[in-house]
Amino acid sequence: MIKQLSLIAILLLTATSCVSKKIYTELEDKYANLKKENRALSDELETLSTDKNKLTNDFNSLQAAYDAAVKERDELRSDYAATKTNLDNLKASYDALEKNSSAEIAKNSQKNRELLAQLEAKEQALAAENERLEKLKKELESRSQRVAELESVIAAKDANMRALKDAISKALTNFEGKGLTVEQRDGKVYVSMENKLLFESGSWYVGAQGKQAVKQLGSVLAENPDIAILIEGHTDNVPYKGNAQLSGNWDLSTKRATAIVNILRENNAINPENLTAAGRGEYAPVASNDTSEGRAKNRRIEVILTPKLDEISKLLNEI
Repeated sequence: MIKQLSLIAILLLTATSCVSKKIYTELEDKYANLKKENRALSDELETLSTDKNKLTNDFNSLQAAYDAAVKERDELRSDYAATKTNLDNLKASYDALEKNSSAEIAKNSQKNRELLAQLEAKEQALAAENERLEKLKKELESRSQRVAELESVIAAKDANMRALKDAISKALTNFEGKGLTVEQRDGKVYVSMENKLLFESGSWYVGAQGKQAVKQLGSVLAENPDIAILIEGHTDNVPYKGNAQLSGNWDLSTKRATAIVNILRENNAINPENLTAAGRGEYAPVASNDTSEGRAKNRRIEVILTPKLDEISKLLNEI
C-alpha cells in the first residue's frame, strides 16, 4: 500500500500538466483514501498497547481467582483434618464402649458410618478442587508467559527506538539550533525540521543545507530496515498565494513531504516500501498561528519513525 501511495503522490506532482482535471481528481481522491488508511495503521501501536493493558488486567483477575482457589483448598484441608480427628476420637470411644454395651456399640456404629460418609464426600470435594486448581495454575502460567513475552518484545522495541533516537541526534548534531528537534514519545521517534532549514517561502525545493540534513538522517534510517517512515508536511494558516499549480496549503505541504521522500529514496539502502509521504496542511499546528514565531514552528516537516508490529501482533493472536 505504501508503494501505491508513493506512486500516486508522484503522479499528483505532475497531474495538472499531464492529465485532465477529472483524472487528477480521481487520483487525488484515491490518494486521500490511502492516506486515511495509512493514518489508521499509524494508530495500530496505540491499539496494541491498549490490548496489552487488557491482557495484564486479565492476568490479574486470573491471579485473584487462583489465590481464592488456594484459600478454598486450604479450608477444605482444615475441615478434612478436623473431621478425621473427630472420627479417630469416635473410633477410640467405640472401642471402649464395645466392651461394655452392645447398645452403645450400635449407636456409635451409626455415627461412625455417618462420619465416614462425610469424610468421603469431603475427600471427593478436595480432589475436585485440587484438579480445578491445577488447571487454573496451568492457564495462569501460560498467560503469564505470553504476557512476559509481549512485554519483552515491547521493551526491546522501545530500546531500539531509543537507540535510533540517539543515533539520529548524533548524526544531526550540526543542525541543532537551526530548527531541528529529535524526540521520542508514545513508542515512536519524531524528527521535526522547520521550513527555514529546508525550503524557501512558498517553495517545495529543498536547499543545500536542508538536503544535507535529510541525507544524514537517511544514512541512519538505512541501517534500520524494520522502521516505518512517515514524512508529514505542515504549514501555518496563512493562505497560500504562490504558484498557480498548487491549490493551497494542503497541496503545498504534500509536495514538500514528497520532496523529502525523493531525497531519502536517493539512498538505495532505504526500502521504498517503508516510506510514506503525507500533507497535513495547517490542521496539525504545534504552536499558535497568532505570532510570527508560532507560525514559523508550524511550517515544518515531521519525520515519524514507527517500529513494525508484526511480532507483537503474532503474540497477541497466540494469547
